[in-house]
Amino acid sequence: MARNSRSKNDENEDASGDVDRYRKAAEDALQQLDWAIGYLHGIRKTEISRALARNRARIREDLMDRPKESMPAEQTSET
Repeated sequence: MARNSRSKNDENEDASGDVDRYRKAAEDALQQLDWAIGYLHGIRKTEISRALARNRARIREDLMDRPKESMPAEQTSET
C-alpha cells in the first residue's frame, strides 16, 4: 500500500497558512468597508454609514476577536 507522503506537520503548516490568508482577506475586506463607510459619511448618507459601522464593529468583535475601533463617522458632530 502506498502511504501518503505528506506528514501531519506539513498538513498543519498548510492549515496555518490558510488561516493567515483568510485573516488577511478579512482584514482587507474590513479596510474596504472602512473606506465605504467614510465615503458614505462624506456624502451625508450618515444613516447608512452608521449602520455599516455597527456591522463592522460586530464583525471585528464577534468574529475576529478584536477590540472595537471608533470610526470617523462615530466621532463627528454630524451623526
